[in-house]
Amino acid sequence: TRIFHFGTLSMTHEKVRRATKKAVAIAKQTGAIISFDPNIREPLWNSMDEAREQVLYGLGQCHILKISDNEVEFLFGTTDYDEGARLIPVKWIREKYDIPLILVSMGKEGSRAYYQDRMVEKAPFINENTIETTGAGDTFCACVLHYTCKHGLENLTEKNLKEMLTYANAAASIITTRKGALRVMPRPEEIEAL
Repeated sequence: TRIFHFGTLSMTHEKVRRATKKAVAIAKQTGAIISFDPNIREPLWNSMDEAREQVLYGLGQCHILKISDNEVEFLFGTTDYDEGARLIPVKWIREKYDIPLILVSMGKEGSRAYYQDRMVEKAPFINENTIETTGAGDTFCACVLHYTCKHGLENLTEKNLKEMLTYANAAASIITTRKGALRVMPRPEEIEAL
């Protein structure tokens, strides 16, 4: 595989956690890009300390991190999302884990990409027909990974990052107008039209 994507949903129980970590190790050995989405779902965990431990493991393994604003709040305990508060957690993650591409999805606030010395932010596509947000983060992440498959992870320009975020934001907006998640993901033509 060129990209191995995982999240903490496959790490809530010991046996599947071991299998996930083994798969990550094998993917790394073959030179795959490792992508991680914490995707915290509190009811699935025995304790939130256990969840935090697995998130920190994921941060230590990945080349691409997709993290939502509420997951930043979970890790850093801040509900203050002004400009400074958003940068402090990302700066800490980058310094501690040296992740090449960090994406922060912020719902109605849009999204950000942190790559090398750049931060690019794109506004969301606010859709008045939104009925639920289930699958929006997964759709966003899938589009980012698709873009990475096409363009790689090396030498991304500001233009590349803007294209990536625009496409991912559009796709996430479309899925909020539908019930369900995987079976209703938008087609490329729909995304491009928006």
